Amino acid sequence: MKSEIIKTKKAPEAIGPYSQAVVINNIVYTSGQIPLNPETGVIVSNDIVEQTKQACINISEILKAAGSHIDNTIKTTVFIKNMADFAKVNEVYAKYFKNAPARSCVEVSKLPKDALIEIEVIAYKELY
Repeated sequence: MKSEIIKTKKAPEAIGPYSQAVVINNIVYTSGQIPLNPETGVIVSNDIVEQTKQACINISEILKAAGSHIDNTIKTTVFIKNMADFAKVNEVYAKYFKNAPARSCVEVSKLPKDALIEIEVIAYKELY
């Protein structure tokens, strides 16, 4: 089985020994994306709304680089630092994931760089 490693400058570089995404059999598996500005490598804000937007933008750019699209998302996993932010996250999330993919959302005690949110997705590439 052949895999393709995805790398784009339009999303933050990996901050560890992993890829932004891997494609296998036209399925795109992204690594978790925290709300880093891809140009500065810094968390965009301390606000959950702004952090959620940036995490979604990062995911979208990685999917584009993989030849997919955010609308092709099958499954997401959302990690949030505070479940009290659930409604705010949902409001932003719904604007990006309009096709309502399957999802898990869990509260975690800590995320890389003290982010408030991390999102990973599984998406498909359309065959032309």
